[in-house]
Amino acid sequence: MRANKLSHMNGPTNISKEWDSATYDVIANPMAKWGTRTLDLLVLRGNETVLDAGCGSGRVTELLAERLPRGHVIALDASSSMIARARQRLDKFSPRITFLQADLIEAIPLPHTVDAIFSTATFHWILDHDTLFTNLAAVLRPGGQLVAQCGGSGNLDNVGRAVERAGEIWGGHHYFAGPEETAERLEKAGFVNVKTWLTEEPTQLEPGEPLKTYLATIVLRSHLASMADEEKTKFLERVAAELPDGKLDYVRLNIIARKGN
Repeated sequence: MRANKLSHMNGPTNISKEWDSATYDVIANPMAKWGTRTLDLLVLRGNETVLDAGCGSGRVTELLAERLPRGHVIALDASSSMIARARQRLDKFSPRITFLQADLIEAIPLPHTVDAIFSTATFHWILDHDTLFTNLAAVLRPGGQLVAQCGGSGNLDNVGRAVERAGEIWGGHHYFAGPEETAERLEKAGFVNVKTWLTEEPTQLEPGEPLKTYLATIVLRSHLASMADEEKTKFLERVAAELPDGKLDYVRLNIIARKGN
């Protein structure tokens, strides 16, 4: 819980909302794999309206839209570059898809409630989960589903140790919550039939430039945002050197719940 508590209790540290969406779209295979598996937990008839809360470049959103031939997808992301990339991929589903640039830490600007909320690899970038779950509950109809996956307690601990040995603070850029505290927060926000659990997902990357590109684009994106280019290069070199085998100790927090009546 070293870094997890720090990142939650210290509050936001000017986390950048923008991403290199083109590079992310190419290298985010682990997120796509976990997202596809999480999507299988969503019970759909095919005519629902579903909010994808953190659509990213749209790789998993595309699979969601295919499962809603008579329904509608609202693809939400805080990053304008991610929305632009997702639009390129998903415009073929028009008019069954709507794009919305919005931040989940704020009230979600929807004119009506949705039947389900789906999210993958997003919630850990939001430091205030009480407000997050309250905002999600506000746009979900009574009885509607919430199915999500994100970084959980213990996620990327080996990267955290590498970052600290490289002279930076690991906390402050993310919140890797545990299943028990998450269940309590969901119930407080009005969710019922809550199930939360962790799964270990160790992920092997190719050492060298592929690892550094992955770290820079996804894992250490917020750390690098305030650094000069030369400083970024040195920092990435130091962190990558601490991970010579290219293995990342991912742990995912899984969430299934329904909005209470």
